[in-house]
Amino acid sequence: MEASKLEVEESQVRVPAGALMLEGNLSLPEAARGVVLFAHGSGSSRFSPRNGHVARMLNEARLATLLIDLLTPAEEAVDMHTAHLRFDIGLLAERLVSAIDWLRQHPPTRELRIGCFGASTGAAAALVAAANRPQAVGAVVSRGGRPDLAGPALPRVQAPTLLIVGGRDFEVIELNKAALEHLRCEKRIVIIPGATHLFEEPGTLDEVASLAREWFEQS
Repeated sequence: MEASKLEVEESQVRVPAGALMLEGNLSLPEAARGVVLFAHGSGSSRFSPRNGHVARMLNEARLATLLIDLLTPAEEAVDMHTAHLRFDIGLLAERLVSAIDWLRQHPPTRELRIGCFGASTGAAAALVAAANRPQAVGAVVSRGGRPDLAGPALPRVQAPTLLIVGGRDFEVIELNKAALEHLRCEKRIVIIPGATHLFEEPGTLDEVASLAREWFEQS
């Protein structure tokens, strides 16, 4: 007999960040056990198919997800040509902190433990945000991330941190290993054999989602 499908309430939300409003997609499974905030990376948005795939697998494990655009449409248009805002870790982290604070006040999520899932430069922003909100963020997962860009924030991170890197993403492996040395929290690095930077190879993104789910559930 086929198990009944888990109900997931999906809604578009607007998160205040200073004078700006950031657009987000909140997915809330019934009896959610936590919420994961996604920090997108270089040139990506809340519509990232890879992060969307991971988010759906987390929803199936009763983890709510918030996929949010850390840049406004006007900023994204500029960044498409200059690519400088996606590397402004301070700006991205500041907006993630605003999203964390919003999740702690939003009635459906305020009682849920918060995790952060960062990809590419978004991983650095997630780590800086976790360092700045140590009582709020319970775990961090990085997918093909640049945690090295979190710089002096790394030793201040208290949340258990999992770094996931593709086995064929050679330069990023070394950058992650270097960042791992500076983390003082519970930490682990997992290298997925055969995977490149975007985890486009069959099965590799499912492995990322499985690792992330387990990390968020245990932390």
